[in-house]
Amino acid sequence: MQGQSGDSLLPVIALVGRPNVGKSTLFNYLTRTRDALVADFPGLTRDRQYGYGKVGPESYIVVDTGGLSGDPERLDMLMEKQVQFAIDEADHVIFLLDARDGLTAADETIAIQLRRMGKPITAVINKTEGINADQASIDFHVLGFENLVPISAAHGHRINALMDFLLEDLIEPQPAIEIDEAAEDVSDEEEGKYSFTGERKPERIKVAVIGRPNVGKSTLINRMIGEERLVAFDMPGTTRDSISVPFTREEQDYTLIDTAGVRRRSRVDEGIEKFSIIKTLQAIDKAHVVIGVLDAREAITDQDATLMGLAVHRGRSMVIAINKWDHLSADQRQTIQRQLDLKLEFMNFADLHFISALHGTGVGDLFESVQNAYTAAMKNLQTSELTNVLEQAVQQHQPPLVRGRRVRLRYVHQGGRNPQVLVIHGTQVERLPMDYKRYLINTFRKAFKLKGTPLRLELKSSANPFAGRKNKLTDRQVKKRQRLRQHVKKKK
Repeated sequence: MQGQSGDSLLPVIALVGRPNVGKSTLFNYLTRTRDALVADFPGLTRDRQYGYGKVGPESYIVVDTGGLSGDPERLDMLMEKQVQFAIDEADHVIFLLDARDGLTAADETIAIQLRRMGKPITAVINKTEGINADQASIDFHVLGFENLVPISAAHGHRINALMDFLLEDLIEPQPAIEIDEAAEDVSDEEEGKYSFTGERKPERIKVAVIGRPNVGKSTLINRMIGEERLVAFDMPGTTRDSISVPFTREEQDYTLIDTAGVRRRSRVDEGIEKFSIIKTLQAIDKAHVVIGVLDAREAITDQDATLMGLAVHRGRSMVIAINKWDHLSADQRQTIQRQLDLKLEFMNFADLHFISALHGTGVGDLFESVQNAYTAAMKNLQTSELTNVLEQAVQQHQPPLVRGRRVRLRYVHQGGRNPQVLVIHGTQVERLPMDYKRYLINTFRKAFKLKGTPLRLELKSSANPFAGRKNKLTDRQVKKRQRLRQHVKKKK
């Protein structure tokens, strides 16, 4: 497995096991979510969940597969329809077992099937809280797995160590970055670790095109690259193969990361276009900017919102392309506009384009939005300028009172780029309501022209320098207070 630098792909870890062994609990712990994003796309089962892993030393993709019954008569069908796809694309399989139930016949059957698939497997014994982990593991040694790790997904016990162990083999060490090539400079402890000097332009802007099957991604890709530049990418292998297409437009270099598979126009058959959520997640992770393609002739679906939400969740700059806009009636266009406002309100920071990929209408305008979104995501923001904007925002609209005390916002500095992160310091800032946060985000976005990129706020309450010193007086201070009391008594 390649590392994560450059064009490498995020490793994929699939969670497999019987129902109710804790797969979803482990999934939510690894992704730090409560409501896992569910990909409900044609050809994929409803109960498969995908997310970006956040526990461990590096990023990765987690797939929560459906529970396997272990019934020999049904297992092959279930494996093929429900789990086979995820395991095929996985770099490592976590086979989850239940310490409370002990070893079951279904576990043994599933273990046999997993071995036949030839993937690296780690057997993980869940629900070991409150019991002796070594004793709980004894029965499972009969399965013959080299790696047998006891955890508690509900309590987070030993999961960090598990991910450190797995990712050590999946991710190769990265070469050291030369100092003069670094995009960030670290200065003093507080502001410096978040400030950035030396904005540098990449050799290429990486653009991923995502969307449900049949929305016109391949047609749009062909139009963006230019027919005379297109070659056939009939590459053997699974849908895991990622296709990156370099091209240049108006002296700007781009790398197009395709999530549908680029083919010659004569070979594109969108009716049977193969869709892979995992491949899309990997493309999103590699991209600077994501173009989300929607079909104007179909309703904006929850699947559309989920897919776009994955890109925003990852912090990627966004451009939205509403394809097949030509030949729509006025009523149809108004309906699409209402659906966009309703289901994609969380993406109001992104430029919206109504295009026809087939005829080329509006496609050229996408490039300007891509460049603007990238520039906004990578922009350096000075602390003094940010703080001035914050002060003006507070003067125009005061933060609310919380328990009789005003929330104080003192200063703000940049905490990251791609996406832009602003760190606001003050008192009681953790009590700032969501409406006021949105007001601040809109104010900063307008002031610094941050169109096209997500903007995140981190709120930090300033520590009280006198906290914990109430009763810690020096001997000299104690004696001085005693003399003062004696002097007052004598006067009385």
